[in-house]
Amino acid sequence: MEKGKPNNLTTNYNAANPSIWTGRTTTSNDAQYWYQTIRFIDLLDTTSMSDKPDIVFIGYECEEGVRRNQGRIGAKKGSDVIRQKLARLPIHFEQLKIADAGNIFCIDTDLETCQSIFSNQIEKLIKNKSFPIALGGGHDIAYAHFRGICNALHKPNKKFGIINLDAHFDLRKVEVLPNSGTPFQQILNEFGKQTKYLAIGIQQHANTKELFETAKKTDSSFILSEDCLLENFTNISAQIDQFLSDIDYLYLTIDLDGFASPYAPGVSAPSPFGFNPNFVVKLLKHIITKNKLVALDIAEYNPIYDIDQITATLAARLIANVVGELDKR
Repeated sequence: MEKGKPNNLTTNYNAANPSIWTGRTTTSNDAQYWYQTIRFIDLLDTTSMSDKPDIVFIGYECEEGVRRNQGRIGAKKGSDVIRQKLARLPIHFEQLKIADAGNIFCIDTDLETCQSIFSNQIEKLIKNKSFPIALGGGHDIAYAHFRGICNALHKPNKKFGIINLDAHFDLRKVEVLPNSGTPFQQILNEFGKQTKYLAIGIQQHANTKELFETAKKTDSSFILSEDCLLENFTNISAQIDQFLSDIDYLYLTIDLDGFASPYAPGVSAPSPFGFNPNFVVKLLKHIITKNKLVALDIAEYNPIYDIDQITATLAARLIANVVGELDKR
């Protein structure tokens, strides 16, 4: 953040909105759906975190990075639509306390202040022993999210890993201003000595030769989209295990444009190629069993271009699968 710029939560924050969390009425005395068990946090009220929620949703209501990257505008409204889909899902977890902390939002074009405030809140959540699940917003969320994770958990000789499920490397150089295509280059520039990066789902025709060269120069690992098949899962899981063996903390970020457009039409950069959801669900389960995951986000959901909210449903069910696996852990 530039010197002199404000970093005041009151200017870029909306507390959780309970009216978003509604669903089917039941006659059971026990909670059956997510909306019946979700708690609400006001980040301006420190006492609201006193019950130590295990998982906290926090929205990144920002599309300025997408605009700078010449993408399709609309992602800033994605987080609340994902919440609406989560609210209606049946509960398949038992022990976890889950809370919604509302949204950090971007004012005008000031991406940098939004990112700085978001980072600070991620840091606080992790120090409070909560697991953040962040809802984007553009993929510039990754730089803000990782910086908060690193600030919270940084210790000598500890290593961080990033797994990015994405069609794109997002390793572009910052030419003038950072954007949704630069976050991992920014991270590696600042934290490269203690950070490893693995991109899964990379599509050759969605990345320039220069980006493949950048991946090589930064010692970044990647797995191509065409290799991300259930019948190839043994090989994929072995590569992931090797990556995880050398790190202490893992940050997982899911860019929904990594999915084939029949599953995720509501994104900034849709593609007929990409992940099948069954592959990703199996991948998430495998990653979580390694007990190194400390934070997750879902990026680039754009409700303007969604069809029957299928992309929002995909995002919600991916999150539900993650929560179910964390509950087992």
